[in-house]
Amino acid sequence: MNDTGGEVLAGPAPAPLPPPRSLSELERLALLADTTAQLISNHDVDVSLRRVVQLVLPRLADWAVIDLITDKGDVARHLVVQAGPDGLSLREDLQGPMPPVSVASPMPLSRALRGVASNLAGPDTYQGVPDSGIAVEQRRLFQVAGIKTAAIAPIRGPHEVLGAITLGRSDRPQGFTTADLALLQDMGRRIGLALENARHFQRQRQVAETMQRYLLPQLPRLPGVEMTARYLSAPDASYVGGDWYDAFPLPFGDTALVIGDVVGHDLEAAAGMAQMRNMLRAFTWSQDRPTHHTIQHLNEAMTQITDVRMTTMILARLGLDAAGTWTLRWSSAGHPPPLLIGRDGLTRFLTEANGMFLGLPAPSPRPRTEARLTLPAQSTLVLYTDGLVESRRRPLDDGLESLRRHAASLVHRDVDDFADQLLHRVRPHDNDDDVALLVLRLPS
Repeated sequence: MNDTGGEVLAGPAPAPLPPPRSLSELERLALLADTTAQLISNHDVDVSLRRVVQLVLPRLADWAVIDLITDKGDVARHLVVQAGPDGLSLREDLQGPMPPVSVASPMPLSRALRGVASNLAGPDTYQGVPDSGIAVEQRRLFQVAGIKTAAIAPIRGPHEVLGAITLGRSDRPQGFTTADLALLQDMGRRIGLALENARHFQRQRQVAETMQRYLLPQLPRLPGVEMTARYLSAPDASYVGGDWYDAFPLPFGDTALVIGDVVGHDLEAAAGMAQMRNMLRAFTWSQDRPTHHTIQHLNEAMTQITDVRMTTMILARLGLDAAGTWTLRWSSAGHPPPLLIGRDGLTRFLTEANGMFLGLPAPSPRPRTEARLTLPAQSTLVLYTDGLVESRRRPLDDGLESLRRHAASLVHRDVDDFADQLLHRVRPHDNDDDVALLVLRLPS
């Protein structure tokens, strides 16, 4: 921490400030290339902005300030970083909300935030009577930082102005030049493109997650049966969409259990998931048929009336007979097998009745089948999507083995804790897929 309470940014060991000089054309091009590389190699906007700041401090300035405009037009001083003897320090005391952008102010920051122009600013720029709240905050920055010369440029995306970047020098007498300003303008355009793309993906993610939130169901209540479900979206905003779970009572007395994954990682996959879920609900509710017949009917409809290219799923029916025995009937369309855990910790993957994925034209190259199993008392059944067990860094068999071992060790926990811990322990750290999980435990 520095004496202002700011965080010291990670980076190379502190070095003396370089002597003031203008960058050569080759150095400018190299700086722009490094800026672009940092912006496109990081999905986290905050990380990208900090790394860009590390490229320019202390090479070009003693201070870097990034002001951002939100989707609703609010302005925030998002990042203020100081270069000093101990390295780069985050000045949180100078960050925070800002007044609205003045539509008429001729002051440099207000003009930059409107996207009008880039400007150089000197010691006297903000010494007069402020004409806006933005000018008041900028004068405070100049006074606290001791800025003697500054370059201010818009952060402009392809379609909108997203903010402004200010570089300030307080410990060097040399002022910024018009060549420095042109370089800062280029950096601002690159930052704007990255920010606009990030906001686009964030909006896409929010739409998809809102859709999923409304589509993922309330679980039915079965006498003595504990049931819980989880859905985790992908870490990457662009990887969201196709996984779902479902459970609903049938008019014939059974309870339908579903886990599925529409192939794809975008809003189109989320829309396809909605189509598949609704068609499957209608088919299963209206027809008292074996699960593999329902899946085949869904496959035929899918290829004719939807744009979904490929789906994996499991459809199961949980039934209770007059003697109090619970029975599971299920069919799989290329989906990872359910896991059954006994109360004694013994485990079994239900690999029977595994057919081809959905999306193949009829007739299927391999007939679909249905499996049937009497479930032991107090046993736990886990249905999941491949994001729980698949990883770029480990074979699928290793992921399944990890799931089996952790599920056995957690089977004594209540189902909510069981589900939370299973996700925490088993889901790969390099996972780039969403995960759906459905867990139920039978009574004694």
